Amino acid sequence: MTRVLLVRHGRTSANASGVLAGRSPGVHLDDIGIAQASAVGELLQDVPVTHIVTSPLPRTVETAKLIRARLQSAQPLRIAKDKGLLECDYGDWSGRTLKKLARDPLWGAVQAHPSSVTFPGGESMLASQTRAVGAVRKWSALAEVQCAQRAVVLIVSHGDIIKSVVADALGMHLDAFQRIVIDPGSVTAIDYTALRPFVRLVNGTGDISVDLQAGIPTSSDAALGGGAGSKKRRK
Repeated sequence: MTRVLLVRHGRTSANASGVLAGRSPGVHLDDIGIAQASAVGELLQDVPVTHIVTSPLPRTVETAKLIRARLQSAQPLRIAKDKGLLECDYGDWSGRTLKKLARDPLWGAVQAHPSSVTFPGGESMLASQTRAVGAVRKWSALAEVQCAQRAVVLIVSHGDIIKSVVADALGMHLDAFQRIVIDPGSVTAIDYTALRPFVRLVNGTGDISVDLQAGIPTSSDAALGGGAGSKKRRK
C-alpha cells in the first residue's frame, strides 16, 4: 500500500484576484499562501513522508519546499518534479478573470460536461486527468517498491488536477468532478492498494495529522492491502 497525500499549492495573487493562472511561470505564493503551506508542513511534520513530488510550476515548488522544511524526516527528502502533475493547459483562457470567463459559451460545458471540453489553444480536461492519474499511480507504485510497502508520497499540484485524481479514485465520471472542492493549502489522502484506491480524506485544512497517520501499515502488516482490512486486522 502507498498513501498519497495530495496538497494543493498555497494561495497566489491570481487566486486572490480571481484570475485563471494556468501554467503561467510568473505566479507565486502570496503571504497567505506562504502561511498556508507552512501550516501544512506543521500538520504533516510527524507523518512519515518518504517521497515528495511536485508540478514544476513555481507556486507548487514553493509550497513543497515550505512543507519539506517542517517535516521530521529521518532522511533528506529530494523534491522530484513531474510534468504529469502540471496544471491543465487552459490555452487562450489562461490569464483571464473567472468573471469574464463565466460569460464564455464554453463555461457551461466546463461546469456540466468537462469530459467534452478542449480549451481553445490548450488541452482537453480528459487528457489532463489521464496524465495526472497516470503520474500519481506511477509514483505510488514506485514508492511501494522502494519502501517495501510502507510508502507515503506527498504530491503538490493544482485544484483541477487533484479533483480529477479524486474523481478517478472514487470511480466517478469526470463530468461529476466539479462537485469536489479542493481549497488552496488543503490536503487530500488516498491509499493505493492492489485491490482499489481508498479515499481517506478530501480537502483537509484542520488538525488532520492524526488522521493521516492512521492506517499506515507497519512492517508486520504491510501486506494486508490497506483500507478497512488493515484496520480490522490490527484490532
